[in-house]
Amino acid sequence: MYYFLIPFIAWFVAGITKFIINYVRFGADAKKRIGNGGFPSNHTTIVTATTMAVGFHEGLTSPIFGLGVAVIFIVVIDATGLRRHVGYHAASLNLLQNNKIHRESMGHTKVEVAGGIFLGVIIGFVADFLS
Repeated sequence: MYYFLIPFIAWFVAGITKFIINYVRFGADAKKRIGNGGFPSNHTTIVTATTMAVGFHEGLTSPIFGLGVAVIFIVVIDATGLRRHVGYHAASLNLLQNNKIHRESMGHTKVEVAGGIFLGVIIGFVADFLS
């Protein structure tokens, strides 16, 4: 049950953190910014928290921890590469159509991903400490 709950806790903490940051930055418009993109990266937080909880509990040399690190790399590459370029594509389409119907914030900057990794490590550590 321990490993099953960590992703949900990480998702919740990252989402609340992102909303608070957006509320401070944009006020009432924070609700419009719910979803992909922004600081911290939810996806990165989820896989990092789960992987770190496994690493702290099972050992940093365990095969399952190594697999988790590989998944983190895939998520980071996807967030900073493909999904970021999908956002650029949406921005171009919005310019061509003279309106904003496509969501432009899809991927993440390196800072947003780093925030997700940092938050994920903390959540993984706390989860292991409390178990």
